[in-house]
Amino acid sequence: MDRKQCCVKLSVQPSRGLMDEKFIVLVQNVWPGFQLTVHALHQCEDGHSWEAFGHYTADATGTVNGSQSGWNPQTSSRQMRKMNVQTPMEVTISVYQGHQTEGFVDQVSLAGVLVERWYMAPGVHRIPITEGGLTATLFLPPGPGPFPGLLDLWGGTGDLLEYRAALLASHGIASLALDYLTPKISMETAYRVLQQHPQVLGSRIAMLGLSFGCSVTLKMAAYSHVLKVRQVLFIILTYEEKEVIWRNLLLPIPTDPSQSGRDCELFLLFVSEQVGRLQCPLLLVVGEDDQNWPAYESAMDMKEMMERAGNSHLLTILWYPNAGHLIEPPYTPLVRASTFKPAQSPETVDGGTFSCSQEDAWRKTLVFLRENLYY
Repeated sequence: MDRKQCCVKLSVQPSRGLMDEKFIVLVQNVWPGFQLTVHALHQCEDGHSWEAFGHYTADATGTVNGSQSGWNPQTSSRQMRKMNVQTPMEVTISVYQGHQTEGFVDQVSLAGVLVERWYMAPGVHRIPITEGGLTATLFLPPGPGPFPGLLDLWGGTGDLLEYRAALLASHGIASLALDYLTPKISMETAYRVLQQHPQVLGSRIAMLGLSFGCSVTLKMAAYSHVLKVRQVLFIILTYEEKEVIWRNLLLPIPTDPSQSGRDCELFLLFVSEQVGRLQCPLLLVVGEDDQNWPAYESAMDMKEMMERAGNSHLLTILWYPNAGHLIEPPYTPLVRASTFKPAQSPETVDGGTFSCSQEDAWRKTLVFLRENLYY
């Protein structure tokens, strides 16, 4: 390859785009049948590096067409979460000779380009919210509005995570990212702040819950006299001696509160029973290989509860047999185990693989939102 090494052409489209847009990688001017590795490298804000790579063979014209694949951590098990959504995720795409699996940092690439991935589209506005003691951030889509709204609730980590709300605003939905575990937080206050904003359609508001946020979402949708949500997205989507498969500790799900001796079991029963009260569309995104939570069993219970209550026509379930606990927006790296707060808690095993399920679930979630909020 030496004679043509300086002439290898690499392009990535789009070079600057949203986080949920797939990379399209084009390598040209290599020998027909030439084996190469396309490698992606990102260094996140906490200093840890993430990489992805794919193996390809050039066609008869000396060309390779590829796309972004799953990410792998170069360091210990941890989730990569973008904390500053006002800056891009910068990814270096490189081409290496042969089918390589490691040692990229010690090799000279044939070609390389830097691309940007954003959670905030141009024109999206980020507005910190402290009204009523809230710890929240409102993201407004470009334009005058008004826009449909969404309350975005994450899991039990106790952090304000903004990137999913920012991405939803990039798709036309005014989204309020909320740290609902802040002391004395009022969900009704958060709802009113979103509902009363002049650029939000107060009659078209959804809630999106992930992990522990699902229980809060369902409770508010089923029982609150203040919240009148248009739809609910309920995402129940967690090996060493320090790792715990929490799912095994929660089964079987009780059917009688008097037979349950643990708060977590009562919680599961409570969550399942709430859905019979719902009067708005509900989307469940279920990772069947969830090792953190009995997601499959919970979803089946909720389906049965809604059938008995006569509101199963409001239910849509997306089943992902190989997915684990956390189904994030697409092209977001994940690992099989993560650390759950409080401090010094053991790592929990999330389970599953995510690349295809993330892409499919996100696309169908956006369709669900548009169909129920815009029409």
